[in-house]
Amino acid sequence: MSLILSWVETANAPNNPFPLNNLPYGVFSTKKDGPRCGVRVGDMILDLKTMENEGHINFGGVFESPYWNDFIALGEEKWTELRQRLIEYLHKDFSNKEEILKLIHKESDATMHLPIKVAEYTDFYSGRNHAQNVGTMFRGPENALPPNWLHMPIGYNGRASSVVVSGTDIRRPHGQLKGPDFDIPKFLPSRRFDFELEMGAIVGKGSNGPVSVDQADDMIFGYVILNDWSARDIQAWEYVPLGPFQAKATATSISPWIVTKDALEPFRCSTPKREYELLPYLKDTKPMLYDIELSTYIQTQKSHELILSTTNFSEMYYSSAQQIAHHTSSGCPMNVCDLIGSGTISGEEKSQRGSMLELSWGGKDPIKLENNETRTFLEDGDILTLRGQCNGSNYSIGFGTCSGRILPAEK
Repeated sequence: MSLILSWVETANAPNNPFPLNNLPYGVFSTKKDGPRCGVRVGDMILDLKTMENEGHINFGGVFESPYWNDFIALGEEKWTELRQRLIEYLHKDFSNKEEILKLIHKESDATMHLPIKVAEYTDFYSGRNHAQNVGTMFRGPENALPPNWLHMPIGYNGRASSVVVSGTDIRRPHGQLKGPDFDIPKFLPSRRFDFELEMGAIVGKGSNGPVSVDQADDMIFGYVILNDWSARDIQAWEYVPLGPFQAKATATSISPWIVTKDALEPFRCSTPKREYELLPYLKDTKPMLYDIELSTYIQTQKSHELILSTTNFSEMYYSSAQQIAHHTSSGCPMNVCDLIGSGTISGEEKSQRGSMLELSWGGKDPIKLENNETRTFLEDGDILTLRGQCNGSNYSIGFGTCSGRILPAEK
């Protein structure tokens, strides 16, 4: 597919991540107006609430809500209709752009909010290289992967209430710790606070029983970048026998723009070769991953933004569709606007690791920054930013940033 030209000139700029091919959905506010649904094109945001109020589109008033939930619940036909109408209104050949120009705001003048009201949140552990690295650290390379890992997606139920939009400050959590420095548990601020580079799939259609992998793929509305903030020392003490709990409950950050599955369609790719044949309910039926280049950056109080790692969503062992199919296999219902975290995305090389735990190898190999600074885990004042985009022949599809600054623990 080639670049679709728009009368919004910045959407046509080389390497701009928000061309007409993208049209991601978010919720924004300005000094004059409260939170409302909008679509990003170039460096501008089109106000859909006012667009519908003035009769340019008609979706039954769903854009009166400051979330995308009501629109997403309308179903796939309406998803396609809105995308087609937006391309028509923003296309370079549209003749009445003055009417639409009045509904457009500069992105730099806007404040972004959560694009959806998250129904429920499940996070998976489906990155092969990440699981191999973490398992090697704690159990040795011969026992790195649990026996079930190559047969099904492993996950845990997280907290929808702790999902926040990019730009929200993250407070270092307290927790119960036990380690080599003290023999009995103590309640202290986390000393090993970390990020996890992930993608998040947003469920667009509910289910009341098991669904196939193909049905699960059809249920996905779009994707966001996701940071599963993790307190590794809290996790190490609490995770036996039921897995992560408070270590993952502080916050989960997501990028403000939902990139729809339609925009990502040209970038589909397949999951990797399997060591064991998957059971029929999990088998791949077509390419269900995406070629999304992902990068992690850190900015300290002493340095400008520095790159930590790069990887790609194509590294995942299980797709979001397989995760959803497995999730529903017990009869577990899916809701509109459930959020499904992919699990940490890491490549094979050190420079491709998606967490500080891996980059510093559990703190044993400090990461060298500028100005003689090093890091093993995140320190107060650090700003951690995730970015991602797909690169076509003459256009890119971007997600915006997923960023958070670490604040000191409360006293």
